[in-house]
Amino acid sequence: MESWTLKHFSQSNPAGTGQDDVPALLRRVADSIEALGSVEVQDLVMHTEITADGDWPSLTVYFHGTED
Repeated sequence: MESWTLKHFSQSNPAGTGQDDVPALLRRVADSIEALGSVEVQDLVMHTEITADGDWPSLTVYFHGTED
């Protein structure tokens, strides 16, 4: 039976002004994925927390290394 470990990380913009900037969040996440090296992304899940400063989206990225 074949198996692998699925890893994940969550990322959001810094709290405060601009925390709701989804395009900026997507760029940050893309940079983080590239920094991981050779990985295969299995899933992306977006969440939005409601704060006193407004919406605060985050993305959780599920991935595994291509060598795993």
